[in-house]
Amino acid sequence: MGDTHAMHTHTCGELTAEHIGSEVTLTGWVWRRRDHGGLIFVDLRDRAGVTQISFDPEHSGGTAFHAAETIRSEWPIKVTGTVRRRPEGMENAKLATGDIEVLISDIEVLNRSRTPPFQIEDHIEAGEDIRLRYRYLDIRRPKMMSNLKLRSDFTFAIRDALHRRAFMEVETPSLFKSTPEGARDFLVPSRIQPGHFYALPQSPQLLKQLLMVGGVERYYQVAKCFRDEDLRADRQPEFTQVDIEMSFVEQDDVMAELEDVLKDAFAAMGVDMPTPLRRLSYWDAMETYGIDKPDTRYGMHLVDVTDIFKESSFKVFASAANAEGSVVKCINAKGAGSWARAKIDKLEPVARELGAKGLAWIAFREDGSVNSPIVKFFSDEEMAALRERTEVEPGDLVMFAAGPRLESCEILGGMRCHMADALDVPREGHDFLWVVDFPLFHWDEDRKAYAAEHQPFTQPVEDDLGRLDTDPLSVGSRTYDFVMDGFEAGGGGMRIHNAELQERILEKLGFTPEGAREQFGFLMDALEFGAPPMGGFALGLDRVCMLLAGADSIREVMAFPKTSSGSDMMSEAPSPVSARQLKEVSLRTL
Repeated sequence: MGDTHAMHTHTCGELTAEHIGSEVTLTGWVWRRRDHGGLIFVDLRDRAGVTQISFDPEHSGGTAFHAAETIRSEWPIKVTGTVRRRPEGMENAKLATGDIEVLISDIEVLNRSRTPPFQIEDHIEAGEDIRLRYRYLDIRRPKMMSNLKLRSDFTFAIRDALHRRAFMEVETPSLFKSTPEGARDFLVPSRIQPGHFYALPQSPQLLKQLLMVGGVERYYQVAKCFRDEDLRADRQPEFTQVDIEMSFVEQDDVMAELEDVLKDAFAAMGVDMPTPLRRLSYWDAMETYGIDKPDTRYGMHLVDVTDIFKESSFKVFASAANAEGSVVKCINAKGAGSWARAKIDKLEPVARELGAKGLAWIAFREDGSVNSPIVKFFSDEEMAALRERTEVEPGDLVMFAAGPRLESCEILGGMRCHMADALDVPREGHDFLWVVDFPLFHWDEDRKAYAAEHQPFTQPVEDDLGRLDTDPLSVGSRTYDFVMDGFEAGGGGMRIHNAELQERILEKLGFTPEGAREQFGFLMDALEFGAPPMGGFALGLDRVCMLLAGADSIREVMAFPKTSSGSDMMSEAPSPVSARQLKEVSLRTL
């Protein structure tokens, strides 16, 4: 759409053959300038696209042409001229404006620019650190601008879908109480109350539960969350989630509503999400894919071969096959069996990183031969059964894990993801599903204590409560994770709305009654004032936008992200503060 109230009549992305003969005014940055002797061509760029403008010394007394001789890359300019058809054979089918150019009669240089530290192009060699240092220039690149537009469009679409379903957007505070939710809090000292601290919220979890107690019934918020944890490609110290909660609902009500909202939001982005979504139980996901956020667009499923090796003379497999709670499992990486031995050997350190003590493997060569350090221990019957169970063909590589069930599944799940990347296994379109029925707890080896699988306020499966004291790890939970393309894109669950049960769960997590009261007293009090049944969800906005944009990192869909060490290269945050500022909040550095 034209914007006649601004400095320009049109954007650089909208002029077409329909506008031929019109006088237009455009503003933007000089992108590429080509001096063809008698003529100067410039690609003018703004956030909407690119338009070719031309300067002719014979036109309008040549004043615009002489000004165009001085302009350089990334100068912002304002130009007025007439839209005309490009000469035959000079059209550019890749551009929306590729049929036309604008012959310029008047130009105004709005500012000059230093030579940028990197080319403002989509495919640049510049390292990420330099791009982040000059992020305001990086954002000018069409791909980055397109990513930010995608994020804006998707956020609007999900807000719109929620608003149409009578969800109320409620903002919750960024200065709150420090409450353990699985990561370290960022602490903010109080000047007015020396020695006391606020915490930046890891999520609005407790506050949205209080909104349900307050009768809001359908809440959402596009919320900033803060976690002081070690970073990686898809983690940032601050991130955004679309936070949702409903009351007077059962689990199926929440999941059905979320499916409708997500379907609408994805449809607005041109992505079809078929509903109802498949539901995969946590243990089915672990047994089949070795991960609780599986990418199901490709196979390489985990295969249980425990029974084949119960009598094996290969002791590692035999002892695992006969130990309670242990398994022998494998995956078949098709095509990797023809790899050189040295390349296969490089997979062992990958397996060790995933927690394996080593990596047992068998390469089935294209010529029909078998290469493996362990195959000499196997009987003909074991080999025949293995070939049949794993559907082996020449060129396949079978990799094993033997030991405790969950650990073995996780190792092979990691190897499955690694091999899919190494073999460049095609993953077409998007893949959506729910993973449900997570355990309530897992065992935290470092703390030697039970930890919440999701968070401490998750509702246990009622029928399992009898085992809460005798076998806590077998207690299930009313939970559901939204998995997209092999990433946990969102997660949720039903909440405990009974104060007595909440106390029991916190006790199981190692809180004393006094400790629970100190941390969560306000929640425990609220639950005693007629708290309704409630459940909710949080969608990782950065992660979903990353997947929609086909990017490798959430940094590519955030305007001003941090590096993997938590630094802002542009502003040089975090940075020291003055002694006076520290004194005002009663702090001093060591």
